[in-house]
Amino acid sequence: MTQKERKALVEPDNKELSLSRQCSLLSISRASLYYQPKGLSERDLAIMKALDEQYLKTPYYGRRRMREALKRKGYHVSEKKVRRLMQHMGLKAIAPGPSTSKRAPEHKVYPYLLRGLNIQRPDQVWCADISYIPILGSYMYLFVIMDWYSRKVIAWSLSTTLDADFCISCLERAISLYGSPEIFNTDQGCQFTSEGFTGVIEKNGIRISMDGRGRFLDNIFIERLWRSLKYELIYIQEFASVPELRRGLTNWFEAYNRERFHQALGYKTPDEVYEFAQAA
Repeated sequence: MTQKERKALVEPDNKELSLSRQCSLLSISRASLYYQPKGLSERDLAIMKALDEQYLKTPYYGRRRMREALKRKGYHVSEKKVRRLMQHMGLKAIAPGPSTSKRAPEHKVYPYLLRGLNIQRPDQVWCADISYIPILGSYMYLFVIMDWYSRKVIAWSLSTTLDADFCISCLERAISLYGSPEIFNTDQGCQFTSEGFTGVIEKNGIRISMDGRGRFLDNIFIERLWRSLKYELIYIQEFASVPELRRGLTNWFEAYNRERFHQALGYKTPDEVYEFAQAA
C-alpha cells in the first residue's frame, strides 16, 4: 500500500481512535496529513512547454540533448531537472536502450500484434496514448482513443493527474458507444499495463497489443495526431482555464473527425471512412 493510499484511510472524525493513533497504526507521519505539495513555478511551466514543443520535433532526444536544446532557447537548467520534468510530463526518449519506457515492473506487458497485420476495417484495431497539454499557469493530461483504420478519434478525456482512472473511464465510455474493437494497442506505460485498464479490455473480449520499448512508430497515427493538435490549436491559443480548453478540444476533434481530409484515406474524412465501412 502506498503512502497516498494509507493517508486516504485516515478518518478525522473517528471518535474511538485519535489521529495520532491512526497515523501510528498506518505507519505514516501525522504531519503528512497537513502537507500541501508546492505547485510548479511559472518558469518550470514555461520549460515544460518548451520541452513538449521540442519533443514533437525530436522525440529521440534524451535528457542531455534536451538540455542543450533548452539552453539554445534561453533556459539554462541541469540534466537532473530536465529528467524530472520529462518524467513529470510522461515524456521518454524513443531511442532503443535501457529505461526508454516508464512502466511498472510488476505489471504484465503484452506483445505487439500489429506487425504485418492487414488492417482493413473500422474497429479492427483501436490505439490510445496520453499527452501533456499546457494551459495558462498550469497543465493537463489528454488521453485519446483512435480507430486505426479510419483515423477517427473515438473518445478522449482530460485529467490533472497522470493516473489510470481517467483512461479507464474513457475506455469504458468508448466501448459503450461503439462496441468492442478486436485489438487495442498502446505503449507500455504504467497506466495501460495496470490491472484496472487491462481488466476492462479483457472483460470485453479484446486482444491487447503493446508497442515495443522505444518504438514510437508502432503507434505512429496517434503520434501524428498529437503533432497536428498542438501546432493547430494548443500552441496558437492561450487557454486560461480547463473549461476553455475543453471547449477548444471539443471543437477541434469534431472538425478533425467530420471535416479533415486525409490523403491516405483517399481525401475522405475519418467519419466518412468509419461510417461508410460500418454501413457496408
